[in-house]
Amino acid sequence: MIKGVMFDFSGTLLRIESTEEWLRATLERTGVWLSDAEFADAVRRLTEYGALPGGPAPVRVPPHLAAAWAERDVSAALHRAAYGGLAEAAGLPAPGLVQPLYERHMSPEAWQPYPDTGPTLRALRRRGVPVAVVSNIGWDLRPVFRAHGLDELVDAYVLSFELGTQKPDPRMFRAACDRLGLPPAEVLMVGDDRTADGAARELGCPVHFVDHLPVTHRPTALTSLLNLLPE
Repeated sequence: MIKGVMFDFSGTLLRIESTEEWLRATLERTGVWLSDAEFADAVRRLTEYGALPGGPAPVRVPPHLAAAWAERDVSAALHRAAYGGLAEAAGLPAPGLVQPLYERHMSPEAWQPYPDTGPTLRALRRRGVPVAVVSNIGWDLRPVFRAHGLDELVDAYVLSFELGTQKPDPRMFRAACDRLGLPPAEVLMVGDDRTADGAARELGCPVHFVDHLPVTHRPTALTSLLNLLPE
């Protein structure tokens, strides 16, 4: 019987803004002006290089960033180096944008919960089912959850940069189960990455997948998992 739930963060509970929104917000903050053509070209290049954390993956990773990219979620320094390096490699339209772009993606305004995130977490709380967030990430996402009124619905956070490893390492899932005080067989893992999140099966956790879609295209994927749990 499932008695606890682990959730992935990006693409599962919340979704990052689009590359267009990310760049536009940063340009407004820094006072940089671009023509429509320059803006469209910058969006195209930043998307191609996968410079937005939580956004589309790079079409290809420059060789000099390969090592940082492979372990980008193991530490805050590697995460910043990998994504800052990708932004630089994309060729930014103005100097001094690397840090503001990186800072923007960590702001609560850059993230939007899926429509059923809050209702699902509240339903789990009413049923007495403890919840952990298990994320490959290079920064502290707790302020994002607090800003969106979700932090009080989460019992534990297992963040890769704090643990010094990243999914699919089973230690991520083991740590979450331990913090929930439950054996793996009783903890459901919910995520969007079939490889990284699916590795919870190695510990004996049941797994439920959702698709990493725009918020407006995925209104009820999380509520369906409530059918897997006791009332």
